[in-house]
Amino acid sequence: MENKKIKFILASASPRRKELISYLNIPFIISSKNIPEESHFSNPVEYSQHISEQKGFAVFEHLTEDSFVVSADTIVCLGDKIYGKPGSEKEARKFLMELSGKTHSVYTAVTLNLRYNGSIKTHSFVEESRVTFNTIDQLLMDHYIKTGDSLDKAGAYGIQGPSLTFISKVEGDYANVVGFPLSRFIIEANEFFKPFLKGQSWQDLF
Repeated sequence: MENKKIKFILASASPRRKELISYLNIPFIISSKNIPEESHFSNPVEYSQHISEQKGFAVFEHLTEDSFVVSADTIVCLGDKIYGKPGSEKEARKFLMELSGKTHSVYTAVTLNLRYNGSIKTHSFVEESRVTFNTIDQLLMDHYIKTGDSLDKAGAYGIQGPSLTFISKVEGDYANVVGFPLSRFIIEANEFFKPFLKGQSWQDLF
């Protein structure tokens, strides 16, 4: 493979995903498009993957140079109900009351889009983690809602913040709950880039 470098683009404005991707120690830029985070799918795996693919394509379709675009979408699911980002404090409180004292699933879908030497390749995967909440009493609920931490996060909480006051258990990848399953991403990327490698690491392409 030639030494021509590929541009690595993270199609997400999430500071949490930015931080996780930075652990790869690969140069990358951020470019995201505002799209409606909606899907006609009701299955959580298909739902999150569909939105992740839309986020990635919204950036990828405008590119002409060799680029690797990574997009992601995280949702919280309890039974058949999917929880996205709450639209208000009232809705955040409702979400948290429904999740209180229960174990729910967190799904993060990741989509890889590559344009290289005239060819295009795409791949998506979905990682699931399980999170258990203690029963959230009124005082704890009020305190958490006041922090504002719930408003820009799926399920109305962020695991790396003050919600740790009522999270009792995490099963699976912690980073997946934060918003990006980094260890799974590395495994998937190793396989994704294999056809393009000649005795080098995929990280050397950037």
